[in-house]
Amino acid sequence: MIQFENVSKIYSHNSIALKNIQLHIKPKEFVSIVGASGAGKTTLLKLLIREEEPTEGKIFLDGLEVTAVDRSSLHAVRRRIGTVFQDYKLLPSKTAYENIAFAMEAAGRLDEEIDEDVPQALELVGLKDKMHNFPNQLSGGEKQRVAIARALVNRPEVILADELTGNLDPITTWEIIKLLQKINDLGTTVILATHAKDIINAIDKRVVVLEKGMIISDEEKGKYLV
Repeated sequence: MIQFENVSKIYSHNSIALKNIQLHIKPKEFVSIVGASGAGKTTLLKLLIREEEPTEGKIFLDGLEVTAVDRSSLHAVRRRIGTVFQDYKLLPSKTAYENIAFAMEAAGRLDEEIDEDVPQALELVGLKDKMHNFPNQLSGGEKQRVAIARALVNRPEVILADELTGNLDPITTWEIIKLLQKINDLGTTVILATHAKDIINAIDKRVVVLEKGMIISDEEKGKYLV
């Protein structure tokens, strides 16, 4: 489904973010990308959605060479990939419902679809009763759930989760991880970038370990080795 072929990202002679990455992720996999801060996790995710351009190599999504897609057509690729970040990126002036609806509007979805799909997405993440709350009326975990619902609502094939539990307490962190596992069980590929060792060791799924921009381990049921 997702392939990185000899991908490198070099900012300067002294700053190599990724080096010769060879990575294949199958449909419906749950993959954790782990490593210390600066290992290249976020860069790898940004390359997949073309927020960054590789210095060398090619990236494919279901056979489509993402790295060759014209800038004017990138929206079609990004629509297939939902992204969730540590800082939520919610619009403070919009309710939970409106934040999710805005993502659907941007994708050109019809009002009828929005009216049907937004409540379903909020119900999936357990926040249907908070749909009219603004971000400042939600806890950190609730904000992250809204962000996940927003990422899911356009039915992407892949969810990218970048350090999404970094600001959460341990109990809320586990609730978010269980939600990601539920989403994965429903058929969505999940790629989780994190340096949270305890979480990774308990998930018991595939773990890809990055160190200084290189893959040093790739195990089907891996542990955090760094």
